[in-house]
Amino acid sequence: QVQLVESGGGLVQAGGSLRLSCVVSGHTFSYYAMAWFRQAPEKEREFVASIARGSGSAYHAPSVKGRFTISRDNDKNTVYLQMNSLKSEDTAVYYCATAPGLVGISTSAHDYDYWGQGTQVTVSS
Repeated sequence: QVQLVESGGGLVQAGGSLRLSCVVSGHTFSYYAMAWFRQAPEKEREFVASIARGSGSAYHAPSVKGRFTISRDNDKNTVYLQMNSLKSEDTAVYYCATAPGLVGISTSAHDYDYWGQGTQVTVSS
């Protein structure tokens, strides 16, 4: 059974930084792509970043490019989201996601089968 557990969320002032972590168990982590999405109150789930399998390439949404960085540590079965220069509009619940068989980058939530429980990020202005 594939499980994803996020951590690292919290309350931070605008301009600050946070690093989110997502530990994956139940499948061969290095084989598959990973992604981060977020959902703010009364808004649809939004793509943030995705990273291909292995030491693969990454893609970030334009709204976070240059401020957020997705990375992975295959030895630790963990994907990270380093968030710098945070803004109030980054406030949301952040989710990591994966899917068996998905090896490349995808920005569509429909391509991901497994999701974590989410971690709240609140940025105060």
